[in-house]
Amino acid sequence: MTETADTLTGTVRLTLPDGAVREVPRGTSAAEVARAISPSLAKAAVSARLDGVHWDLQWPIERDGALEIRTLKDPEGLELIRHDLAHVMAKAVQRLWPETKVTIGPVTETGWFYDFDRAEPFTPDDLGAIEAEMRRIIAAREPVRTEVWDRARALAHYEAAGEPFKVELIGRIPEGEPIRLYWHGEWMDLCRGPHLAHTGQLPADAFKLMGVSGAYWFGDVTRPQLQRISGVAFRTRDELKAHLAMLEEAARRDHRRIGREMELFHLQEEAPGMVFWHPNGWTVYRTLQDYMGRRQRAHGYREIRTPQVVDRVLWERSGHWEAYRENMFIVEVDEEGAREKRVNALKPMNCPCHVQVYNQGIKSYRDLPLRLAEFGSCHRYESSGSMHGLMRVRGFVQDDAHIFCTEDQIEAETGRFLRMLTEVYRDLGFERFRIRLSTRPEVRVGSDAVWDKAEAALEGAIRAAGREFDLNPGDGAFYGPKLDFTLTDAIGREWQCGTLQADFNLPERLGAEYVGEDGQKHRPVMLHRAILGSFERFIGILIENHAGRLPFWLAPRQVVVASIVSGADTYVAEVTERLAAAGLRAEADTRNEKINYKVREHSVGKVPVILALGMREVEGRTVSLRRLGQEGSEVLALEEAVARLSADAVPPDLRR
Repeated sequence: MTETADTLTGTVRLTLPDGAVREVPRGTSAAEVARAISPSLAKAAVSARLDGVHWDLQWPIERDGALEIRTLKDPEGLELIRHDLAHVMAKAVQRLWPETKVTIGPVTETGWFYDFDRAEPFTPDDLGAIEAEMRRIIAAREPVRTEVWDRARALAHYEAAGEPFKVELIGRIPEGEPIRLYWHGEWMDLCRGPHLAHTGQLPADAFKLMGVSGAYWFGDVTRPQLQRISGVAFRTRDELKAHLAMLEEAARRDHRRIGREMELFHLQEEAPGMVFWHPNGWTVYRTLQDYMGRRQRAHGYREIRTPQVVDRVLWERSGHWEAYRENMFIVEVDEEGAREKRVNALKPMNCPCHVQVYNQGIKSYRDLPLRLAEFGSCHRYESSGSMHGLMRVRGFVQDDAHIFCTEDQIEAETGRFLRMLTEVYRDLGFERFRIRLSTRPEVRVGSDAVWDKAEAALEGAIRAAGREFDLNPGDGAFYGPKLDFTLTDAIGREWQCGTLQADFNLPERLGAEYVGEDGQKHRPVMLHRAILGSFERFIGILIENHAGRLPFWLAPRQVVVASIVSGADTYVAEVTERLAAAGLRAEADTRNEKINYKVREHSVGKVPVILALGMREVEGRTVSLRRLGQEGSEVLALEEAVARLSADAVPPDLRR
């Protein structure tokens, strides 16, 4: 039935942001309220919020509540722009190719995508035609309206229209939830809304279609493969131009391309999602790992090592087998004399094994907090379509640690962890990060009472540390709430890396105990924490953040000593040996090539310092020092150059 105000009776009381209360007939729409407040507000309005719920201007209001009218300037405005553009794009596609079947078109972080079922592949020329048709739809200022239908009517409509994907979507809507449809002009789509009032509210010059990719229906490889057209959209043309410029810069910084140029790593089909580290890349990896090891020891962590292959029994006890089984690599072994194969799994995470270390021997309250750290090698099954260079792999190492403590120690341990995390991020070139508190997900272990306690403890700790945070409801781990730490890189992108998770459940499931001051046995709280996350992904982020120009102490090849003429070769060897003796990663280049060629080649390889040596340098026992990205060179005495570069190569934690 179409929702209309005249089918409803009574009044509702609406509290506006300025505190004023308006009493209106039950069934009044937010658009009508906006018109009653002022004509200018009605013209600017695009949606509303009723008691915090995003509300379409057309929807009738049937209860008392707090009402806010929203415009394109509000965050909801950008979401609506992107959502409506998804519909406008789908309409344009079906106008151009009526045989195309539509599926879903959600909003993304910077735009939207829509998945289509079409026999012929879309081409770049097709994208241009779709964009042009979208602009015609926007220029027509086509009205947007909505209705709620009963399930039988909606199913009958889409079955008659030959839209099987929409039929399946209706079947997925829980009983009792409204089945809402939206019209953009004459074109209709199944959608929960909200939407803009008409297509003319969309900015015709602030969106762009970015490309076509393959996508399986609901991500299931056994279901039909669809064509996904994605787009980006912003409020203004200038914002779009800035975003496209950022994408160009991101492509220039792509860690896969830079990784090849610097000879850091490669991946290949015979080991999908597993990294082959080359000498240069492994140097970066080990230098970073050594740094993290020193930071952890300085903050009271004790390093351990646990097995990579563990019997399923432990994963069942921990809850991972039920909650995480589909992401685990299974290893079956024919044990001698056993009737059945023994089922093991490569560990996807380290936490259950760390509890096994904790459980050895009796622990007292005096032993807490106990901080156990491991550079643990983990394996998780990721679909082939989700893997991306170092950013998403199947085999990785975490800078993982677990803090076993009492409830009273959560606050102090959180503060200590925040100080360490801030130091590390600053040392690695990241000054800014955001904190999000993620609360209980729908699928979880443990009682609500335990979750109440865990969430309250973590929120209290972060407030006591004086840090601001965003609330992220429903995104906690299945065993406990967590703090997620998101870095901002040099070009404004955000990367979630660090985490601190308060777990009251796993110690219970795995029998962790300590003897309290009262002589009784108690359960410790287990704080799961990481700063980098995985070394593989973090190195990818580092490469892109620094565009390959890693900090001098972290660069795999710190200095290349290059000859200008062959007569300087002996001096090149001497200088290289002096630098290596001082602890620098230095190498000689005495090839029969021009110095400009050598400089250009090593610059592409992101070598931070090149020492060019000719006969003048040989005679004066000097070096001509060129730094990556800087014009010109500096002539220094050999001893001064060695001393200066040695000082530059000291890791930041050892300088303090």
